Amino acid sequence: MARVAADAIFDKKGTDIVLLDVKKAFFLSDVFVIATGSSRPNVQALADHVEERLVESHDVKPLRVEGRTEGEWCLVDYGDIIVHIFQGAAREYYSLERLWGDAARIKWEEPVVSDG
Repeated sequence: MARVAADAIFDKKGTDIVLLDVKKAFFLSDVFVIATGSSRPNVQALADHVEERLVESHDVKPLRVEGRTEGEWCLVDYGDIIVHIFQGAAREYYSLERLWGDAARIKWEEPVVSDG
């Protein structure tokens, strides 16, 4: 699910996508997907696209979504994975990668885009 979410974010021009394995340090979730959107509408579109793709691929809906209206930081919680989508300044301020610095990074690579 985390890889599907990361791919969905990449599809809609999200950047700096990181997957962190937090299951040893955070009992409520296994993986954080962290990404940056370029603006409020982009953050909202990224969150919407993650939801669409996870319904299509895994038939799941989020347990909760926070921050979509404001669009500075949107949290999409699926239980096993939590997707955090920030605008740049908010991501820098909250610095989740530093906060969860002991968490292992999960390898994820940008999908190969075909020209057609």
